[in-house]
Amino acid sequence: MKFVIVTGMSGAGKSTAMKMMEDMGYFCIDNLPIQLLDKLIDFSNTFHSDVSKVAVGIDVRNGSGIDEIPQTLEQLRQKNFPYEILFLDAEDEVLVKRYKETRRNHPLAGSERINKGIVLEREKLQYLKDNADYIIDTSQLLTRELKIELEKIFVQNEDYKNLFITILSFGFKYGIPSDSDIVMDVRFLPNPYYVDGLRAKTGNDKEIQDYVMQFPEANEFIDKLDDMIKFLIPNYISEGKNQLVISIGCTGGKHRSVTLANELYKRLSGCNDYGLKIEHRDIGKDALRGK
Repeated sequence: MKFVIVTGMSGAGKSTAMKMMEDMGYFCIDNLPIQLLDKLIDFSNTFHSDVSKVAVGIDVRNGSGIDEIPQTLEQLRQKNFPYEILFLDAEDEVLVKRYKETRRNHPLAGSERINKGIVLEREKLQYLKDNADYIIDTSQLLTRELKIELEKIFVQNEDYKNLFITILSFGFKYGIPSDSDIVMDVRFLPNPYYVDGLRAKTGNDKEIQDYVMQFPEANEFIDKLDDMIKFLIPNYISEGKNQLVISIGCTGGKHRSVTLANELYKRLSGCNDYGLKIEHRDIGKDALRGK
């Protein structure tokens, strides 16, 4: 039997993940009391069943029972029962924002601020995170992107390394993205904005790509950036980093940064060691402002 414990921070997407796994053929049980976990295992081993894949949701709604997790998992190991742990996480600021948008109370906050509940929850779930087989940080993930990551793990059976990389183009005049881990400035390259016929186009258009990449400096830059990122990735994975945001900026976030972000995305694509997506934060802002 394939047995997965789905856990993680409240607001990180556990309920959504459980629904997705149900669509993948898993028999899903949410908010199972910890004390019944080994009973469920014994039942599944004793009685014949057509159920071959089970996902069990466990989180801080278990109350004081969450403190019994280390003992319960040790019992499963002693019984040689194979299980995997999927941990859904997100940055504190993102969790607070999600709670405010849904107007829900954090299960551990009580009359305190949401932040207090999040801190306490992290402490209670640290054991599960430390022992997780898969950690997905949903801070920057859309629902469809979370589904893709889950399918990689539980449908395609890929070797998942827990790191998700976002390549983000932006314009410095709109501010540096606050969640950036690495920020690169490509304003040293000639600007297509001042070339007749190119201003209205973007780095997604071939004309802009050809203009930017014709300069030796652009190719040397992307070669060196690609080399650095590929050096950093295995080190980030071994260190346990789950989310990496690489931000590439030019003046308006429309031409040079978009072109080079696309180039880096091409070079990093096709590797199963990490998840990967690209975003162009400011690509349409000049058009919206009529400039």
